[in-house]
Amino acid sequence: MTTFLSLSPPLSSLSPKFTSSSLKPQTSQLTIPTTSFSFFPFHLRPISHPSKKNPFLTRSDDGDPDGASPDDYEMMDEEEMEEIDNKKDFDIEYVVADAADEEIAMVQSKNFVHTQGWDSDMVVDYRINEDEFHKISLFDCDFFIRKPPDPDNDVYDFREMYVTPPDTDVYSIPKVLAPMPQKYIRCALSDYGAYNVTEPPIDAPRDPLYKTAREVMKVYLTKHYKNRRLGDPEFVLDFEEIYVIDSKTKSITRAKVLVTAPGGRNRDRKTDLLVIADHGSSFKIIHTSEKEDPTTVIEREEWVNTRQEMENHLRKLRDFSISNWF
Repeated sequence: MTTFLSLSPPLSSLSPKFTSSSLKPQTSQLTIPTTSFSFFPFHLRPISHPSKKNPFLTRSDDGDPDGASPDDYEMMDEEEMEEIDNKKDFDIEYVVADAADEEIAMVQSKNFVHTQGWDSDMVVDYRINEDEFHKISLFDCDFFIRKPPDPDNDVYDFREMYVTPPDTDVYSIPKVLAPMPQKYIRCALSDYGAYNVTEPPIDAPRDPLYKTAREVMKVYLTKHYKNRRLGDPEFVLDFEEIYVIDSKTKSITRAKVLVTAPGGRNRDRKTDLLVIADHGSSFKIIHTSEKEDPTTVIEREEWVNTRQEMENHLRKLRDFSISNWF
Protein backbone atom coordinates (compact mmCIF):
# COMPACT_ATOMS: atom_id res chain seq x y z
CA MET A 1 0.00 0.00 0.00
CA THR A 2 1.43 3.39 -1.02
CA THR A 3 0.46 6.61 0.77
CA PHE A 4 1.46 10.17 -0.17
CA LEU A 5 1.48 12.61 2.77
CA SER A 6 1.95 16.36 2.76
CA LEU A 7 2.85 18.70 5.64
CA SER A 8 -0.10 20.50 7.22
CA PRO A 9 0.01 24.29 7.61
CA PRO A 10 1.04 25.70 11.02
CA LEU A 11 -1.64 25.96 13.68
CA SER A 12 -1.36 29.75 13.87
CA SER A 13 -2.42 30.09 10.24
CA LEU A 14 -5.56 27.98 10.55
CA SER A 15 -8.78 29.90 10.18
CA PRO A 16 -12.45 28.98 9.91
CA LYS A 17 -12.25 29.75 6.19
CA PHE A 18 -12.28 26.69 3.98
CA THR A 19 -13.10 26.09 0.36
CA SER A 20 -15.41 23.39 -0.79
CA SER A 21 -12.59 21.70 -2.67
CA SER A 22 -10.37 21.53 0.43
CA LEU A 23 -13.05 19.80 2.49
CA LYS A 24 -14.20 17.39 -0.19
CA PRO A 25 -13.50 13.83 1.00
CA GLN A 26 -11.27 11.68 -1.18
CA THR A 27 -12.68 8.32 -2.18
CA SER A 28 -10.56 5.17 -2.22
CA GLN A 29 -11.40 1.99 -4.04
CA LEU A 30 -11.12 -1.34 -2.35
CA THR A 31 -10.96 -4.63 -4.27
CA ILE A 32 -11.34 -7.84 -2.37
CA PRO A 33 -10.09 -10.89 -4.35
CA THR A 34 -10.55 -14.42 -3.21
CA THR A 35 -7.10 -14.83 -1.68
CA SER A 36 -5.61 -11.39 -0.85
CA PHE A 37 -6.38 -7.69 -0.35
CA SER A 38 -5.04 -4.83 -2.46
CA PHE A 39 -5.52 -1.05 -2.03
CA PHE A 40 -5.28 1.62 -4.64
CA PRO A 41 -3.06 4.54 -3.53
CA PHE A 42 -4.84 7.70 -2.42
CA HIS A 43 -3.68 11.29 -1.95
CA LEU A 44 -4.12 13.64 1.04
CA ARG A 45 -4.60 17.21 -0.05
CA PRO A 46 -3.42 19.96 2.31
CA ILE A 47 -5.81 22.64 3.48
CA SER A 48 -5.39 25.74 1.42
CA HIS A 49 -3.70 28.63 3.20
CA PRO A 50 -6.28 31.23 4.20
CA SER A 51 -5.79 34.83 3.54
CA LYS A 52 -3.65 36.56 6.13
CA LYS A 53 -5.68 39.74 5.87
CA ASN A 54 -7.67 40.62 8.94
CA PRO A 55 -11.35 40.98 7.95
CA PHE A 56 -12.05 43.10 11.02
CA LEU A 57 -9.69 46.01 10.30
CA THR A 58 -11.16 49.32 11.40
CA ARG A 59 -11.21 51.88 8.62
CA SER A 60 -12.58 55.38 8.50
CA ASP A 61 -13.84 57.46 5.64
CA ASP A 62 -12.62 61.01 5.16
CA GLY A 63 -16.21 62.01 4.47
CA ASP A 64 -17.62 60.60 7.70
CA PRO A 65 -20.16 63.15 8.97
CA ASP A 66 -19.78 61.92 12.54
CA GLY A 67 -16.02 62.39 12.50
CA ALA A 68 -14.28 65.35 14.04
CA SER A 69 -13.92 68.44 11.89
CA PRO A 70 -10.44 69.57 10.79
CA ASP A 71 -10.72 72.47 13.22
CA ASP A 72 -10.79 70.09 16.20
CA TYR A 73 -7.24 68.93 15.74
CA GLU A 74 -4.08 69.75 13.88
CA MET A 75 -3.87 68.36 10.35
CA MET A 76 -0.63 66.76 9.18
CA ASP A 77 0.55 65.63 5.79
CA GLU A 78 1.98 62.17 5.06
CA GLU A 79 5.63 63.22 5.45
CA GLU A 80 5.06 64.61 8.95
CA MET A 81 3.14 61.51 9.97
CA GLU A 82 5.97 59.24 8.78
CA GLU A 83 8.47 61.38 10.69
CA ILE A 84 6.42 60.99 13.89
CA ASP A 85 6.05 57.26 13.39
CA ASN A 86 9.82 56.86 13.02
CA LYS A 87 10.44 58.40 16.42
CA LYS A 88 10.34 55.71 19.06
CA ASP A 89 10.49 58.08 22.03
CA PHE A 90 9.36 61.58 21.22
CA ASP A 91 8.31 64.43 23.43
CA ILE A 92 4.84 65.91 22.96
CA GLU A 93 4.80 69.65 22.42
CA TYR A 94 2.86 71.86 24.79
CA VAL A 95 0.99 75.03 23.98
CA VAL A 96 0.66 77.48 26.87
CA ALA A 97 -2.05 80.12 26.51
CA ASP A 98 -2.63 82.79 29.16
CA ALA A 99 -1.54 80.62 32.09
CA ALA A 100 -4.29 78.11 31.27
CA ASP A 101 -3.93 74.34 31.19
CA GLU A 102 -1.12 73.18 28.96
CA GLU A 103 -2.65 71.58 25.89
CA ILE A 104 -1.16 68.50 24.27
CA ALA A 105 -0.79 68.67 20.50
CA MET A 106 -3.42 66.63 18.68
CA VAL A 107 -2.24 63.78 16.45
CA GLN A 108 -4.53 62.69 13.64
CA SER A 109 -5.35 58.98 13.64
CA LYS A 110 -6.50 57.20 10.49
CA ASN A 111 -8.78 54.79 12.37
CA PHE A 112 -10.24 57.33 14.80
CA VAL A 113 -14.03 57.07 15.21
CA HIS A 114 -15.84 59.86 17.04
CA THR A 115 -18.25 58.02 19.38
CA GLN A 116 -19.52 60.91 21.50
CA GLY A 117 -23.11 61.71 20.70
CA TRP A 118 -23.93 58.17 19.59
CA ASP A 119 -26.72 56.21 21.22
CA SER A 120 -25.50 54.48 24.36
CA ASP A 121 -25.45 50.68 24.52
CA MET A 122 -25.40 50.54 20.73
CA VAL A 123 -23.27 47.63 19.50
CA VAL A 124 -20.89 48.60 16.70
CA ASP A 125 -20.36 46.37 13.68
CA TYR A 126 -16.56 46.44 13.74
CA ARG A 127 -13.66 45.49 15.95
CA ILE A 128 -11.03 47.82 17.32
CA ASN A 129 -7.30 47.47 17.74
CA GLU A 130 -7.09 47.19 21.52
CA ASP A 131 -3.41 48.14 21.47
CA GLU A 132 -4.48 51.68 20.56
CA PHE A 133 -6.73 52.00 23.62
CA HIS A 134 -6.40 52.10 27.38
CA LYS A 135 -8.08 48.89 28.59
CA ILE A 136 -9.65 49.36 32.02
CA SER A 137 -10.88 46.08 33.50
CA LEU A 138 -13.77 46.28 35.94
CA PHE A 139 -15.87 43.57 37.58
CA ASP A 140 -18.81 43.77 35.14
CA CYS A 141 -17.16 45.10 32.00
CA ASP A 142 -14.03 46.22 30.19
CA PHE A 143 -13.73 49.91 29.30
CA PHE A 144 -11.67 51.19 26.36
CA ILE A 145 -10.53 54.80 25.93
CA ARG A 146 -8.44 56.00 22.99
CA LYS A 147 -4.71 56.11 23.82
CA PRO A 148 -2.70 58.71 21.85
CA PRO A 149 0.98 57.89 21.37
CA ASP A 150 2.99 59.12 24.33
CA PRO A 151 6.04 57.78 26.22
CA ASP A 152 4.35 58.15 29.62
CA ASN A 153 1.28 56.17 28.51
CA ASP A 154 -1.05 58.41 30.54
CA VAL A 155 -2.78 60.47 27.83
CA TYR A 156 -6.51 59.85 27.31
CA ASP A 157 -8.75 60.83 24.40
CA PHE A 158 -12.34 60.70 25.64
CA ARG A 159 -13.79 61.35 22.19
CA GLU A 160 -13.64 57.62 21.37
CA MET A 161 -14.71 55.09 24.01
CA TYR A 162 -16.11 51.56 24.00
CA VAL A 163 -17.35 49.07 26.58
CA THR A 164 -17.52 45.27 26.37
CA PRO A 165 -18.47 42.39 28.65
CA PRO A 166 -15.37 41.00 30.40
CA ASP A 167 -12.87 39.46 27.97
CA THR A 168 -15.10 39.62 24.90
CA ASP A 169 -14.97 41.47 21.58
CA VAL A 170 -18.57 42.73 21.40
CA TYR A 171 -17.97 46.49 21.46
CA SER A 172 -20.71 48.97 22.29
CA ILE A 173 -20.95 52.69 23.03
CA PRO A 174 -20.88 53.47 26.78
CA LYS A 175 -23.24 55.80 28.59
CA VAL A 176 -21.75 59.29 28.85
CA LEU A 177 -23.51 61.11 31.69
CA ALA A 178 -21.52 64.35 31.61
CA PRO A 179 -19.68 66.43 29.00
CA MET A 180 -16.30 64.92 28.22
CA PRO A 181 -13.17 66.91 27.25
CA GLN A 182 -12.63 67.38 23.52
CA LYS A 183 -8.85 67.41 23.82
CA TYR A 184 -6.09 65.19 25.14
CA ILE A 185 -5.57 65.20 28.90
CA ARG A 186 -3.19 63.37 31.21
CA CYS A 187 -4.84 61.34 33.96
CA ALA A 188 -3.82 59.21 36.92
CA LEU A 189 -5.80 55.99 37.35
CA SER A 190 -7.08 54.67 40.68
CA ASP A 191 -9.87 52.27 41.52
CA TYR A 192 -12.48 51.56 44.15
CA GLY A 193 -13.28 47.94 44.95
CA ALA A 194 -13.40 45.20 47.54
CA TYR A 195 -11.96 41.76 48.15
CA ASN A 196 -14.39 38.88 47.77
CA VAL A 197 -13.44 35.85 49.89
CA THR A 198 -15.15 32.61 48.90
CA GLU A 199 -15.27 29.72 51.36
CA PRO A 200 -14.99 26.15 50.10
CA PRO A 201 -18.18 24.06 49.90
CA ILE A 202 -18.76 21.51 52.63
CA ASP A 203 -19.21 18.60 50.24
CA ALA A 204 -15.91 19.23 48.43
CA PRO A 205 -13.12 18.93 50.99
CA ARG A 206 -10.36 18.84 48.37
CA ASP A 207 -11.14 22.29 46.97
CA PRO A 208 -8.86 25.20 47.90
CA LEU A 209 -9.58 26.50 51.36
CA TYR A 210 -10.33 30.10 50.44
CA LYS A 211 -10.42 32.02 47.17
CA THR A 212 -9.73 35.74 47.31
CA ALA A 213 -10.52 37.95 44.32
CA ARG A 214 -10.52 41.72 44.03
CA GLU A 215 -13.68 43.15 42.48
CA VAL A 216 -13.18 46.62 40.98
CA MET A 217 -16.51 48.45 40.97
CA LYS A 218 -15.36 51.98 40.03
CA VAL A 219 -12.32 53.55 38.40
CA TYR A 220 -11.25 57.16 38.89
CA LEU A 221 -9.29 59.11 36.27
CA THR A 222 -7.85 62.21 37.96
CA LYS A 223 -6.46 64.89 35.68
CA HIS A 224 -2.87 66.09 35.99
CA TYR A 225 -2.87 69.74 36.97
CA LYS A 226 -2.06 71.74 33.82
CA ASN A 227 -1.32 68.44 32.03
CA ARG A 228 2.14 68.23 33.59
CA ARG A 229 4.10 65.03 33.31
CA LEU A 230 4.58 62.71 36.25
CA GLY A 231 8.27 63.58 36.50
CA ASP A 232 7.72 67.33 36.47
CA PRO A 233 8.96 69.08 39.65
CA GLU A 234 5.65 70.96 39.87
CA PHE A 235 3.52 67.85 39.26
CA VAL A 236 0.28 67.69 41.25
CA LEU A 237 -3.15 66.15 40.68
CA ASP A 238 -6.17 68.30 39.95
CA PHE A 239 -8.79 66.84 42.29
CA GLU A 240 -11.41 69.19 40.88
CA GLU A 241 -11.53 67.20 37.63
CA ILE A 242 -12.20 63.50 38.22
CA TYR A 243 -13.87 61.16 35.76
CA VAL A 244 -15.66 58.15 37.23
CA ILE A 245 -16.22 54.87 35.35
CA ASP A 246 -18.94 52.73 36.94
CA SER A 247 -18.93 48.96 36.51
CA LYS A 248 -22.64 48.26 37.08
CA THR A 249 -24.07 50.98 34.85
CA LYS A 250 -21.23 50.73 32.28
CA SER A 251 -21.06 54.49 32.18
CA ILE A 252 -18.62 57.35 32.59
CA THR A 253 -19.29 60.72 34.19
CA ARG A 254 -17.52 63.62 35.85
CA ALA A 255 -17.52 63.65 39.64
CA LYS A 256 -19.12 66.49 41.58
CA VAL A 257 -16.41 67.65 43.95
CA LEU A 258 -17.00 69.85 47.01
CA VAL A 259 -14.06 72.16 47.71
CA THR A 260 -13.66 73.33 51.31
CA ALA A 261 -9.93 74.09 51.16
CA PRO A 262 -9.19 77.81 51.54
CA GLY A 263 -7.74 79.83 48.71
CA GLY A 264 -10.13 79.13 45.88
CA ARG A 265 -8.75 78.40 42.43
CA ASN A 266 -5.46 80.16 43.19
CA ARG A 267 -4.68 77.97 46.22
CA ASP A 268 -1.62 75.76 46.56
CA ARG A 269 -2.74 72.44 45.07
CA LYS A 270 0.00 70.56 46.92
CA THR A 271 -1.89 71.04 50.18
CA ASP A 272 -5.11 69.49 48.84
CA LEU A 273 -6.45 66.29 50.38
CA LEU A 274 -9.22 64.35 48.62
CA VAL A 275 -11.79 62.57 50.79
CA ILE A 276 -13.93 59.91 49.07
CA ALA A 277 -16.92 58.59 51.03
CA ASP A 278 -20.36 56.97 50.63
CA HIS A 279 -19.04 53.92 48.78
CA GLY A 280 -17.05 55.99 46.33
CA SER A 281 -19.84 58.38 45.34
CA SER A 282 -19.04 61.63 47.21
CA PHE A 283 -15.88 63.70 46.86
CA LYS A 284 -14.56 66.54 49.01
CA ILE A 285 -11.31 68.49 48.95
CA ILE A 286 -9.96 69.60 52.33
CA HIS A 287 -6.70 71.07 53.56
CA THR A 288 -4.06 68.63 54.72
CA SER A 289 -4.19 70.18 58.20
CA GLU A 290 -7.75 68.83 58.56
CA LYS A 291 -6.66 65.24 58.03
CA GLU A 292 -8.13 62.84 60.57
CA ASP A 293 -6.59 59.74 62.02
CA PRO A 294 -7.78 56.59 60.19
CA THR A 295 -8.80 54.99 63.49
CA THR A 296 -11.06 57.94 64.32
CA VAL A 297 -12.74 57.74 60.93
CA ILE A 298 -13.31 53.98 61.25
CA GLU A 299 -14.72 54.32 64.76
CA ARG A 300 -17.13 57.03 63.63
CA GLU A 301 -18.33 55.00 60.65
CA GLU A 302 -18.62 51.82 62.69
CA TRP A 303 -20.62 53.65 65.35
CA VAL A 304 -23.18 54.77 62.79
CA ASN A 305 -23.47 51.28 61.30
CA THR A 306 -23.67 49.60 64.71
CA ARG A 307 -26.39 51.96 65.89
CA GLN A 308 -28.41 51.33 62.74
CA GLU A 309 -28.10 47.56 63.15
CA MET A 310 -29.18 47.78 66.79
CA GLU A 311 -32.11 49.99 65.83
CA ASN A 312 -33.24 47.44 63.24
CA HIS A 313 -33.07 44.71 65.89
CA LEU A 314 -35.02 46.67 68.54
CA ARG A 315 -37.66 47.63 66.01
CA LYS A 316 -38.78 44.02 65.95
CA LEU A 317 -39.38 44.04 69.74
CA ARG A 318 -41.60 47.13 70.11
CA ASP A 319 -44.54 48.84 68.52
CA PHE A 320 -42.91 52.21 67.83
CA SER A 321 -40.32 53.00 65.20
CA ILE A 322 -37.71 55.07 67.04
CA SER A 323 -36.13 54.15 70.34
CA ASN A 324 -34.88 56.50 73.03
CA TRP A 325 -32.27 54.24 74.56
CA PHE A 326 -29.52 56.41 73.09
